[in-house]
Amino acid sequence: MGRPPHVPLRSPHLPWSPQLNAAPADQIRLLDVQALDTRLSQLAHKRRTLPEHAEIESLTKDLTQLRDLLVAAQTEESDCAREQKKAEQDVDQVRQRAVRDQQRLDSGAVTSPKDLENLQKEIVSLSKRQGDLEDVVLEVMERRESAQERVDELTERVSSVQAKVDDATARRDRAEDGLDTEAAAVAKERELVAGSVSAGLMELYEKIRGQQGGVGAARLYQRRCEGCHIELNITELNDVRSAAADTVVRCENCRRILVRTAESGL
Repeated sequence: MGRPPHVPLRSPHLPWSPQLNAAPADQIRLLDVQALDTRLSQLAHKRRTLPEHAEIESLTKDLTQLRDLLVAAQTEESDCAREQKKAEQDVDQVRQRAVRDQQRLDSGAVTSPKDLENLQKEIVSLSKRQGDLEDVVLEVMERRESAQERVDELTERVSSVQAKVDDATARRDRAEDGLDTEAAAVAKERELVAGSVSAGLMELYEKIRGQQGGVGAARLYQRRCEGCHIELNITELNDVRSAAADTVVRCENCRRILVRTAESGL
C-alpha cells in the first residue's frame, strides 16, 4: 500500500481550513466587499426606520379616528334632516287643517251651535298642536345646526391631517428614492469588487455572513478581531503569525474570516 496523501494539520487554536487558500490581495478585497455589504445593510435599516414611517402611522391613526367621527356626525346631521322634514310636514298638515276649519267657520256653513262649538275647540286644539310641533321643529333645527357645525369642524380637521399625511408621504418617498439610488450604486460596486475575489473565498464569506449577522469577514487590527472585538491571546497570535500569507484564517471566537493587514500587530 502506498503512503496516504499528506493532509495539513488543523491548528488546535484557530479554526481555519488549511485547504482553503486565497491570495492576500483577495482577502484584502474581501474587506471591501464587507464594507459595501455593511453599507447596504445600513441603507436598508435606514430605509426601514425613516422617521416618516412612524409619523405617517401616527397621522393615519388620527385620520382614521377623525373620519369615523366625521361619519358619525354626518349620520347625525342626516338623521336630523329627516326628522326636521317629518316635523315640518306634521306642522304643515296641522296648519292646513286649521285653515280649512277656519274657512268653514268663517263661511257660516256650520249653523249648529254644537258643531260650531266643536269646530272652535278643534281650531284651538290645532293651534296648540301647531305650536307644539313648531317647537319640535326648532329643537330639531338646533340639533341639526350643531351636527352640521360638527361636520364642518371635522371635515376641516380631516383635510388638515390628510395634508400632513400627504406631506409626510412625499418626504418619505423622496428619502426612499435617495436611499434606493445610493443602494443601487453600492450594490453595483459590490458586484464588481466581489467579482474580483476568488469564488471559494466568496462562498465561505457568504456562508459565514449568513450565520453571523451580516458580517462574514473582519480585519485583525492591533491583535484584535474587529468582528467580535476580542483580542487574540498569545497562542492564537502565534498561530496566525505562522500561517502562510495565503491561508484563510478565522477568528476562534466569532468564526469570521480574519483578514491580516500591516496593522494587525503581528
